[in-house]
Amino acid sequence: MKKLPQGALSWALYDTANSAFALTILAGIFPIFYPAFWAKGMSAPDQTFWYGLTVTTASLVVAVLAPFLGAMADQGGRRKRMLLIFAFIGALSTSLMVLPGEGQWKWASLAFIGGAIGFYCANLFYDSLLVEVSDPETTHWVSSLGFSLGYLGSVILFIFNIILIQKAEALGPEKHIQATRLAFLCTAVWWMLFTIPLLLRVKEPKVGKTQPFGQVIGASFRELARTLREITKMRGVLWFLVAYWFYIDGVNTIITMSVNYGKTLGFETGDLLKTLILVQVVGVPFALIFGWLGQKLGPTKLLHTGILVYLGVTIYGSLLDLEPASIFGYEISKIYILGFLIGSVQGGLQSLSRSYYASMIPRERAAEFFGFYNMIGKSAALLGPLVMGTVAKLSGEPRYGILAVSVLFLIGGACLLKAGKNS
Repeated sequence: MKKLPQGALSWALYDTANSAFALTILAGIFPIFYPAFWAKGMSAPDQTFWYGLTVTTASLVVAVLAPFLGAMADQGGRRKRMLLIFAFIGALSTSLMVLPGEGQWKWASLAFIGGAIGFYCANLFYDSLLVEVSDPETTHWVSSLGFSLGYLGSVILFIFNIILIQKAEALGPEKHIQATRLAFLCTAVWWMLFTIPLLLRVKEPKVGKTQPFGQVIGASFRELARTLREITKMRGVLWFLVAYWFYIDGVNTIITMSVNYGKTLGFETGDLLKTLILVQVVGVPFALIFGWLGQKLGPTKLLHTGILVYLGVTIYGSLLDLEPASIFGYEISKIYILGFLIGSVQGGLQSLSRSYYASMIPRERAAEFFGFYNMIGKSAALLGPLVMGTVAKLSGEPRYGILAVSVLFLIGGACLLKAGKNS
């Protein structure tokens, strides 16, 4: 394996920063605390619906902002600066989660939306910097290194937070609530701390004389129109973005809704948290394996593998029950099997999607093109949680909601085949 380019490790460490938010807020503690404390007293279908609507609202805002922000960053050479701005917005919103009291789910939802906007918009600029810290021989490897370090770092903080909460739980409900709020605050601090290496060591190319903000905005709109015209002519890129729209929607839906789903099925909180930890631990080596294989074999075969496994996850998830499964004579919770399957492909599918797209676009306009990439990803996330929550509410059966997500992977896989043929 070729030596890592300068700045690659510092760039990858930002995944450690933002993955703490992804694990604690998007996937872990927040989805458990939301129905148990902020939305206490609601029925399970209503909790799923309002939580899904919260996720969808954040995704809608990001989908609207992403292309404009990307074009503006490329015009002004402001990618690192704008990453810091949105990372700060996300971390500040995360710290504000300590304020809402019992039953104040609306305020908790607003804090979540602010955190998610900061998280996803900062990721736009982070993803676009991949082309500055890698070359064609290392792009897939560097991208997967980021996800692997993200899994490793986030699980360390997550385990600390869980121990903190469990120790406090033994002291009574009030201490448990205080410890959970402290976990949110720790996540915000962690996010800011691991943003520092990228800001200090990743170099962003000069773009000449810095333009006034008003000129940057005007130029950004012109560049957006030009990029959109170019994408429609680049058949491989266009088909990939369509494929990505569908399959990453499924991935994001499972990330943000799986714990809430597990709670509605009756799984114990402890088992759900252990499953999240399992996903992260399994994800560390598997993300690197996907990156290494992607560099050797090309990314498309690995992307199809990930989509097929996720299709199996949605089907298996719809059949989950509380009876343990027997594996080599040992009885284990079926939720752990589901967690292992997700962990084996989640990071690989995300990292190779990012690096595959980076290899297809003009390097000098990476933020602008990644603006469309992130717009596609977040507008896609409008559909999955809303469909899952709506199907669960209308049918009164959450299992039908997760089964509906399988359609997204089927369509995404079919479109990815078209992307490969047109590349």
